[in-house]
Amino acid sequence: MNLESLKAHQETLINLAVAYVPQVLLALLTLVVGLWLIGVFTRLLRKTLDKRGVDPTLTPFLMTLLSWGLKALLIISVASMVGVQTTSFIAVLGAAGLAVGLALQGSLANLAGGVLILIFRPYKVGDLIEAQGELGVVKEIQIFTTTLLSPQNRRVIIPNGAMSNGTIKNLSAEGVVRVDTTVGISYGADMKRAKEVLLEMVKQVPKVLEEPAPIVAVSELGDSSVNLAVRPFCDPTDFWDVYFATVEGSKQALDAAGISIPFPQHDVHLYQAKA
Repeated sequence: MNLESLKAHQETLINLAVAYVPQVLLALLTLVVGLWLIGVFTRLLRKTLDKRGVDPTLTPFLMTLLSWGLKALLIISVASMVGVQTTSFIAVLGAAGLAVGLALQGSLANLAGGVLILIFRPYKVGDLIEAQGELGVVKEIQIFTTTLLSPQNRRVIIPNGAMSNGTIKNLSAEGVVRVDTTVGISYGADMKRAKEVLLEMVKQVPKVLEEPAPIVAVSELGDSSVNLAVRPFCDPTDFWDVYFATVEGSKQALDAAGISIPFPQHDVHLYQAKA
């Protein structure tokens, strides 16, 4: 390679640098500043929505969608600044999106489920629900998943596709929830007295509501006991406190009244074979 050719290549590189380096630097600056502005904007919008009392179920979902949309627009704008044909770029993104969509059908089903949940509102943040075999308080509804906090203080994450297509028991929907417990007494016990003792006991349990009034009734004649249904009502957030207090209080109240809670038992008859 002679000196003249080397100088020609050098001039070409210099011209390219002069032409494109400012564009690349400007594009990088735009990307950095744009990402920062998107972060500031979404944080301010979240604070505004929180101050105006927007449903906390909806806020994380809207923030995620808005953030993704603004970042996609920013990337397309930056690409056009460095000379990428945005029309072709959008076409490539569309084709890639189709391929990704086919590969991630389950995730898209979860996305659709999240949208349906936010539209029809079968539950919201703070509700006590039972779904997909799990019981817990709704902590967060994201685009793809719903997060519950179980009574064992475990975080349970359930896909929204399963939530939107399955059975959901919302224990908080009516404002009060009934706590179901069953207590067995022996067949020889005074049933009327046992009902009075249990009803008086359950009325003294903290956090049990006066209205609707608690109920004590015979629910079943079991194999070795008469089963009494003890049914107090409480706020959904007090469900487990009332449940445990009712079970413990039933045992203590019946013991104090001299009414026995029988153990399961079977009568065995032995017959001697004749010679």
